[in-house]
Formats: sequence, structure tokens, C-alpha cells
Amino acid sequence: MEDLITIRRDLHQIPELGFQEFKTQSYLLAYIKALPQDYISIQTWKTGLLVKVHGTDPEKTIGYRTDIDGLPIVEETGLEFSSKHDLRMHACGHDFHMTIALGVLTYFVENRINDDLLFIFQPAEEGPGGAEPMLQSNELRQWMPDMIFALHVAPEYPVGTIAVKEGLLFANTSELFIDLKGKGGHAAYPHQTNDMVVAACALVNQLQTVISRNIDPLDSAVITIGKITGGTVQNIIAEKARLEGTIRTLSPEAMKKVKHRIEALVKGIEVGFECEAAIDYGSMYYQVYNTEQLTREFMEFVHNDQNIQLHVCKEAMTGEDFGYMLKEIPGFMFWLGVDSPYGLHHAKLNPNEQAIDVAVRVMTKFIAMKGMHG
Repeated sequence: MEDLITIRRDLHQIPELGFQEFKTQSYLLAYIKALPQDYISIQTWKTGLLVKVHGTDPEKTIGYRTDIDGLPIVEETGLEFSSKHDLRMHACGHDFHMTIALGVLTYFVENRINDDLLFIFQPAEEGPGGAEPMLQSNELRQWMPDMIFALHVAPEYPVGTIAVKEGLLFANTSELFIDLKGKGGHAAYPHQTNDMVVAACALVNQLQTVISRNIDPLDSAVITIGKITGGTVQNIIAEKARLEGTIRTLSPEAMKKVKHRIEALVKGIEVGFECEAAIDYGSMYYQVYNTEQLTREFMEFVHNDQNIQLHVCKEAMTGEDFGYMLKEIPGFMFWLGVDSPYGLHHAKLNPNEQAIDVAVRVMTKFIAMKGMHG
């Protein structure tokens, strides 16, 4: 446990953005190469890693995935091991995720089971999205697992709690960027311009009708515009404006409908305000849908562990690109309680390190059960 806490604190100090995780990859490689190498094979993919632990009598391959990137956030925890990288922080628990994966990996290097194990250290979960391209890579295709598991820290649950459910766990998500271009000019002559601040405000109001008037009330979806930029100074009418936001839905069908309506409204803005408009959906993540049978097995396993509190949770509007892997590979993701007053992506997030031991114990026992024959 002390070694794992040291690893977590080391990793916490070197957060890097998606596909820039060079120090992180080097740290992970150095640790893994220091383990006994008799039954390990390693492949790199961009800034990620694939580590295979060969079983004694393999019939299948069991996958375990962790994300490895950080966020563009200024850390405010005041910890002695705070981020050493300016404007970067592990504010979503990926330092925990990696540490847990290394703990599970170490256990199985020293305690081999029948089946092969594949540990996936995936870059760019926070953006632009590493799971989908990694899934299509030759490296992962060569070692494609038959089932796959992952976890995510949950600040709202106490240490010792695992929260999970069958079926839909996380939403379909998409970034949303809309650029408007009209005609700028002097504030005293608005009739000679096409004001994009006014156009942007009108579009924001119209976007609020998409969910309420186009999505089944028994379904769920949300459009959030989190940022608007436009104009230069107070006495110049803005020639350009930009809206930045996100779309989240509980079904792929709802995502298609929401985007169709957004595109129709943007075309209307082009006509009504005599301007040009462009839409960019940025990173898009597929829903995290837990395979029913495997999830039930895991829930029963956790329920029988007297040291763990099982919580059957509801689906959440959070996004996770692990959904792309579950789209092709049976498996599940679960929430790991880490007991923090600050939520995910908060500059003061500091999960309780005792949760690392909980996760390693649970996952080593469950994977061993799944990977032993007879």
C-alpha cells in the first residue's frame, strides 16, 4: 500500500494533456519494466501502453483499462505533491486509476492465473478521445480482449463503497462549437451591420427549446452553452461570435435528433441574421453501457464481500470514452468511492488514498475468479 501511495503521488505531480503524456508513459514503462519480465509483453501506442500478462493455460483474454491524461486546471489543493506542471492537474482521478492498474498488474505478474490479461493504459480520455482510435489500432486488435473492466473514482461515495448498475451507466456526449460571422461596424450605425452578439443571444435562446420540444419527456438530454465570445470593444458591433457547449443524451437516437435540430436552428440564424455559421461537434463519446451478465456477476461478487458496501446507482450524464470499448467488448465500469468534498474536475479534488487498496483487492479477486478454470 505504501508503494502504491508513492506511485499515486508521483503520477499526481506530472499531469499531461491528451496525447502529450510523455512523462507519464515513461514513468509507467519504467515501473513495468522493473517487474519480472518472464511472462510480460509490452506494446506502445502513441503515448499509451498495452501490457499483456501471459496466463498458464489461456482460453481467453481479460482486459483492464485505465486512462492516463490530466486536465487543463490550476491545482488548488495545497498538497506537498501538487502538480509540477503549470495549468495541468489530475482533477479527475486518473492518477488513482493508473495506480490501481499498476497494483493489479503487479499482483498478477507475481500470481499468474490461467487466462491472459491485457492492461490498457489509454491516453486522451479527457479529449480529444483516445479509446476509439486505440480500439481500432493494430496493436490492440492483435491482443483484443474477450471481456474488459474499468473503474472511475467517485468523490460523493465513501471509501469502501462500489457503485454500479447494469445497462446504461454514462451518457452519450458531444462537444458543441458554433461560429457565427456577420458584418461588424460602428455602434452608431447598426443598420449597416449584421450584429453577431445579437445573433448569438438569439441562438442560445432557441437552443433551449430543443430538449423541451423535441425529446421525449420520458427520455433525458441536455444542451449546455458554457461559453460565449464575441466582439472587441464596447462601441464596435461584433462581426464574429462563438458559442461553446456540450450535448448529453441517454440514447444514441436522442443525440442524432438533438444534432438535427441544432443544425436546423443554425440554418435559421444564417437566414434571419444574414450571416455565415459553422458547427463543430469536437469530441464525441459513446454511452457507457454495462453488459448485464458480467455486471450482475460483479455485483454479486461485491455483495458477498463484507468489507465492501455495494450501491446500485442511477445512470449519470457524465461522459467516458470507455463506452467505445464496451460497444465492441463485453464488460463494465463502476464507481469507486473516494470520499472527497470536492467533485470531479475541481481544482481542490483530493481523493482518499485508502480507496486504492480497496480497488486493488476487489479487482484482483474478481479477475482471478474470472480467469481461473475449473
